[in-house]
Order: sequence, then structure tokens, then C-alpha cells
Amino acid sequence: MALIVKSNIKKVVKELDKENHVSSVAEEVGTALEKKVEDILEKAIKRAKANKRRTLQARDL
Repeated sequence: MALIVKSNIKKVVKELDKENHVSSVAEEVGTALEKKVEDILEKAIKRAKANKRRTLQARDL
């Protein structure tokens, strides 16, 4: 599953790193970030189901 666009990770890191301290991003960051997002979505789906909703909402995150 490709939720995370790996080419955008470096752009976002550069925007967030105001001191310009981080100069590169390892390939494994994309994989780890993808896994974290999947975990968050799995928990959100369980919460929506527990609340008997078929619509995933921001409050489920």
C-alpha cells in the first residue's frame, strides 16, 4: 500500500526543520512512516466500528 509519497518526505522535513539541521532522510524513514500511518488507521477503524459508524472521521484518529 502506498499512502506515503516518499519523494515528499524530504520536502516536508526541510519545511519543518527551521534550523536546517537535517540534511538527508534515510530510505527506512518512508517504510517506518508508512507502518505508523497504517497502525493509526487500523486503530481508527476499530474506533469507528465500536461507535457503530461506517464513516471514518478525524476524531477516530
